Amino acid sequence: MLFCLALCLAWPLPAQLATPHWKPAQVERLIQWLEFARDDALRTAETQVPKLRQAQASGDAAYLDETATAAAVKLLDDYYRGCCDASLRTGWTIAGDRPQTDPRALVADALGHNALDRLFIAAKPQHPFYRALRRAYAQEADPARRATLAANMDRWRWMPRNLGQRYLLVNAAAFEATLWQDGKPAGRWAVIVGKTGSPTPVFAAQVTGIVLNPWWEIPPSIAAEGIARMVRNDPAGAAKRGYVYEGGRYRQRPGPANALGRMKLVMPNPHSVYLHDTPSQRLFERDVRTFSHGCVRVGEALDMAAALLAPTGQWDRARIDAVIATGETQTAALAEPIPVYVAYFTAEPDDDGTIGFFPDIYKRDRAAVAPDSGQPCGL
Repeated sequence: MLFCLALCLAWPLPAQLATPHWKPAQVERLIQWLEFARDDALRTAETQVPKLRQAQASGDAAYLDETATAAAVKLLDDYYRGCCDASLRTGWTIAGDRPQTDPRALVADALGHNALDRLFIAAKPQHPFYRALRRAYAQEADPARRATLAANMDRWRWMPRNLGQRYLLVNAAAFEATLWQDGKPAGRWAVIVGKTGSPTPVFAAQVTGIVLNPWWEIPPSIAAEGIARMVRNDPAGAAKRGYVYEGGRYRQRPGPANALGRMKLVMPNPHSVYLHDTPSQRLFERDVRTFSHGCVRVGEALDMAAALLAPTGQWDRARIDAVIATGETQTAALAEPIPVYVAYFTAEPDDDGTIGFFPDIYKRDRAAVAPDSGQPCGL
């Protein structure tokens, strides 16, 4: 039987499996992994290593087998759950890859194939940003920065282990969107995100196309802020700005003043939040860019459109500009859908590996406290 790292059948299922047998060398290797996890801001070793040493000293093989199995399952769980879990995870709706196979079965399979290393490597995030945060955490002495690094490693643990060969990653805290291709950044764009009163949510979606010269379907809550009154009381002025009332809803025609600018990504999601252009280009000169109702406004948005459409072989910037010039709405399909992850990381490496710390604009790091100790994560 091939070693089961396909974390694919729900974790945890009722554990009725026989406790696997641990060889002495395997127990020592588990202890090493528990100690390695300290640099992942996980404190699993604090409770599990003393138990393992006690079980070793007891001379009771069955007791040691059960203790080691429980410690391995706990470490696997911590690699997916992290140090802060529910408190820090409020509002995080990106589904990660928590294994569905009974973890005891995974441990037993790993022991049978002497493959503990592969088991735990598969459980850890392998994204280069996670690895950079881990290196920084191991070297950082400042308690506040250690807590921030730990919180952001947790966020990476909640991301899918396989993000895709090609994907968009939006970091709301950094005001940046990045196109990743084959494990490397292939394009970056400044973004504007939601105000503190209407924060950009954390979620994942699939981008299937790009709407050029989009209409803006105005949400009722935004229309109620003044657009609806303008359409009623000053229809001529509203018309100049492209606002219309049709079919029981308020809309804005394509054009220079359209709130979505010249393009919008087709990325259906339950939050009705999209990446799009904006006519308010001067806002990109600000360092802190929290101005939207939750959507993500993209700087140099047509360059993003060209980058996303390049694999089609049919769309380049010249063709996009030509369609924009017509003023007609047109949807260009991507060669194949790509994931987009709208996330929130308050610490992230630069191109040279230096960790940048970003303002916690939505105060989400306040929850970065381990519930069992009351201390910041990772301390």
